[in-house]
Amino acid sequence: MSRRRPAGRHRRAFRGARTRILASYLVLLALSTLVSVLASRQILLSRTGERVDAALVQEAEEFGRLVRDGRDPRTGNPFGGDIASIFDVYLSRNVPGEGEQFLTLLDGEPYRATSPDSRVVRTLVERLGGVSREPRAVRGELEVDGATLRYLAVPVRVEGRPRGVFAVAENLSREREEVVDAVQVAAGVSMGVLLVASILAFLVAGRVLAPLRDLDRTARSITDTDLSRRIEAEGDDELAELARTFNSMLDRLEQAFTTQKDFISDAGHELRTPITIIRGHLELMDGEDPDERRETVDLVCDELDRMSRFVDDLLLLAKARQPDFLRLEPLDLDAVAGELHTKAQALAPRDWRLDADRANGRVVADRQRLTQAVMNLATNAARHTEPDTPIELGAALANGEARLWVSDRGPGIAPAERERIFERFVQSGNARRRSDGAGLGLAIVRAVAEAHGGRVEVESAEGLGSRFTVIIPADPEEAGDEPDAARTEASAQR
Repeated sequence: MSRRRPAGRHRRAFRGARTRILASYLVLLALSTLVSVLASRQILLSRTGERVDAALVQEAEEFGRLVRDGRDPRTGNPFGGDIASIFDVYLSRNVPGEGEQFLTLLDGEPYRATSPDSRVVRTLVERLGGVSREPRAVRGELEVDGATLRYLAVPVRVEGRPRGVFAVAENLSREREEVVDAVQVAAGVSMGVLLVASILAFLVAGRVLAPLRDLDRTARSITDTDLSRRIEAEGDDELAELARTFNSMLDRLEQAFTTQKDFISDAGHELRTPITIIRGHLELMDGEDPDERRETVDLVCDELDRMSRFVDDLLLLAKARQPDFLRLEPLDLDAVAGELHTKAQALAPRDWRLDADRANGRVVADRQRLTQAVMNLATNAARHTEPDTPIELGAALANGEARLWVSDRGPGIAPAERERIFERFVQSGNARRRSDGAGLGLAIVRAVAEAHGGRVEVESAEGLGSRFTVIIPADPEEAGDEPDAARTEASAQR
């Protein structure tokens, strides 16, 4: 097996996205280079022909001007019918360019030529013998020893009678060879550029696809016990967005796994004790003593009630991060405070007081969840104070935040425990604050506040009492840390 894995990795490498991208890039670049080179060659050859034609026409026009307007430099008079003098003057004044040749015919016979190649001259003479009788200039091409010559022959007439021919020819093959050499150089340069571009493309593709490799490694490293790995997402491109989406998915999975583990751990932690109590009393229950049986049944029912309340609390905490946990609606904060004060008076005989002078305004919140959180705080305050002790409930709206608090004059909380008391199954170490509760009340309060995008604050001094404040944004959509649950439900309400 170990010998096959490297081969498998090599096969995957050849079939990988990086290889496919590079191959596609090379094919497209090679095709574009080939098309570019061929198109350039064709364009250059076409322009070469046009340039040669322009040069031939220019020479012919210069010769025509000399015939019409020229004067014999020896006499200063017009040439008249002296064609030989015209040829001599033109050839003496004009030097043919590289690859260019002049040829003159006088009365059908070769007169003078600038080409040193006798075969070229002979071939031109044979081809141009009848041009003097033509009414206009004649163009053409001919092959001599594998070379292509393009020529332009101008007939010369005197008083309507053909007397001679002036011809200019250029080696088109030589011009084309220069074009081919230039195209070959360009093709070589393009191949070099293609090679360098391929190397750079290979490196760039590796950097571009790095998030995908990180995603693969992260996905392979994730187990049901470790969901902490994340992918570094930089930039604003599609791959960075994919990495952020993957990280968001991992956040949701980790949250779901954590909630599940917490629920299982909490249930196992807290249900074990009442189950043991119930089992023990049922095993010891004497069927012949009605009083003992009644006492046992009452104890079992009490434990079952406590288990039911505990399960309800656990389920609430488990659902606190679900999208449907909150049902948001606009609430009158002053009316909510009044309802809370009325409900709190039924909890215990305490001196319940209400401070809602600054509660004028509306908030967007879940009435039932908010009531549940504040009533948990009120129950805590009642549980740790004596009868007729003042307990204040208050509400205020300011700076875009709604604040609801419960203040008591109980034993207070030690500074070291003010954060821990919001954790599950944690109760204050103060003897007067310990109770038979499961230690989930304050955890529920914090869960409700955070679901609204808010928080819980506590102020306390040992021996002087405590004040718990639930703080939520007046409008959840204005809170920077608004949870998905609140956003989803708020959108549904609108």
